[in-house]
Amino acid sequence: MVYRRNQGPVTDGGPIVTEKVVYTRRISKVVKGGRHLRFNALVVIGDGEGMVGAGLGKATAIPDAVRKGGATARKRSIQIPLKGSTIPQETQAVYGASLVLIKPAPAGTGLIASGPVRAVLDAAGVKDAVAKSLRSRNPINVISATLKALGELKDPAVELAKRRGTAHPTAGL
Repeated sequence: MVYRRNQGPVTDGGPIVTEKVVYTRRISKVVKGGRHLRFNALVVIGDGEGMVGAGLGKATAIPDAVRKGGATARKRSIQIPLKGSTIPQETQAVYGASLVLIKPAPAGTGLIASGPVRAVLDAAGVKDAVAKSLRSRNPINVISATLKALGELKDPAVELAKRRGTAHPTAGL
């Protein structure tokens, strides 16, 4: 499903937000009358221009869980800096027992990453990067670690402007 950021479905030209279901699972709770079945859906959204988010939806049916996951992902989306088709610098993050390393790569390298990390980087618009997922392979923790790592990225031009004390990245050059 295609959405525009903070609005409904796209009807005209604007930032197109794509939604991808990365992981679903059936969970059950044993109650007096038997088992109560529910579903989880992990959804990643992104506009391909640096905006990316992920959300976990839970419901009694998969379509409802996907809808809830997409709504949560839109609320928790972040903007990351891009340097051409890659990220500005190497980054890593730990979430739970998952460790994710992401490195920039030269143009033409492509996206070398595992399934959950690839989904997040692709939704963000990163075309060239190398990523490694270590320790736990739980997709929920891997995606959370990936978003944490991407959230720590800094735009080099903005950081340089802050150090120089100028208001705009191109001012003072």
